[in-house]
Amino acid sequence: MSSDKVFAMPFAKVFPLLIAKAERKGRTREEVYEVTSWLTGYTGEQLDALLGSDADYGTFLKEMPCPNENRRKITGSVCGVKVSEIDDPLMLELRYLDKLVDELAKGKPLEKILRK
Repeated sequence: MSSDKVFAMPFAKVFPLLIAKAERKGRTREEVYEVTSWLTGYTGEQLDALLGSDADYGTFLKEMPCPNENRRKITGSVCGVKVSEIDDPLMLELRYLDKLVDELAKGKPLEKILRK
């Protein structure tokens, strides 16, 4: 799937998949909201509003209210791609969120996920 197609997907379709991934591994929706809020600056209410809108995933990423500066500390691989090797800034933001949810699903403590 090309990155254009990923960014055009409805946020309301993609975000619940991230929540479901974490929940399958015993984590909670609230924890997904917490890592997403930490990364993007969106509040829980804003995320809920996005879920009820027709916003696409690209818009969600482009309009992050307050991207966390510590997101640059996110390293490793996600979906077989090293975060450090991603050139497209929007794809990098997408992979940051994927990586945080992966870490959550793998049972990593929130304090470590949030780079505290």
